[in-house]
Amino acid sequence: MRWIRYAQGEARHASRVAGVVTGMDPLDAYSHVVTTVAARILPSVAALTVRTPRGAGAGSGVVFTDDGFLLTNSHVVAGATGGTAEFGDGNESRFDVVGRDPLADLAVLRVHGASAPPAVLGDADQLKIGQLVVAVGNPMGLAGSVTAGVVSGLGRSIPTRDGRTVRLIDNVIQTDAALNPGNSGGALANAAGEVVGINTAVAGYGLGLAVPVNAPTRYIVSELLSNGRVRRAYLGVASVPVPLPPPVAARTGQRLGLRVVEVVPGSPAGVAGIYLGDVIVSAAGKPVEGVQTLQRLMLGPAIGTRLQLTVLRRGAYVDVVAVPSELAPA
Repeated sequence: MRWIRYAQGEARHASRVAGVVTGMDPLDAYSHVVTTVAARILPSVAALTVRTPRGAGAGSGVVFTDDGFLLTNSHVVAGATGGTAEFGDGNESRFDVVGRDPLADLAVLRVHGASAPPAVLGDADQLKIGQLVVAVGNPMGLAGSVTAGVVSGLGRSIPTRDGRTVRLIDNVIQTDAALNPGNSGGALANAAGEVVGINTAVAGYGLGLAVPVNAPTRYIVSELLSNGRVRRAYLGVASVPVPLPPPVAARTGQRLGLRVVEVVPGSPAGVAGIYLGDVIVSAAGKPVEGVQTLQRLMLGPAIGTRLQLTVLRRGAYVDVVAVPSELAPA
């Protein structure tokens, strides 16, 4: 019954974006949405094969430009400089790794020779829990596989690592569309046939995760296209979310801040005068309630610029100005 009720809503939406005939039986409408999205996305998804000193690997990639650039996960091509992309029509082409960003688990590839029609990138920030999504990829070596499900959670976080640097990918999409090894780097599309996520992990039975396609992702992709890597700013603190004192929370409407648990000596935070035990409550004039808020600020444009931070220290507000440096590549 859940699918019947949901298909009715999706069918009404798809009648505008996918040409579904109104008045169609709900289950037929649901099937029509999935098959329409699959037909639109499948030609743009390639099966990737890579070889590294550690052995062979496989995954998926999504063509997103007319001139043969693909988007995939960084971990799919880790340790590789190139590989082979096979498309649904049987065409096979070599590709080079243009750039990868392990901290976002994204990579951009460039295909030599024949490519495929590009998929349209959507906006994951517009997704709602319960919305229909379709996953397209090459799980277990089975090329051109399609599964469907719903957005079962939003705002999830998964940790990534590059050398000693650890980062959380935020606003990760959780879906119950079946994902298996080999789906990594494939497309997660909405009912309009727009790619709203890059499938990245299988967290358990019925629990798949995808890196969202949104404004931060587009910035990262543009950096990879231009420079082959993503420049990030470095502050030099480690922090954990903590509840703010009730009087402060009541006055500001902000429930959480970030307690500083480590300050790297000589880092921008250390030079600026941030101390262990300080609670960061705002950065660049924006409330800080999670690590992700700071992470969003720590991109290329923040390098060498003044960043105003407000911390709570022994019950008093203290304003501190830090100048983030560039995070050294691992």
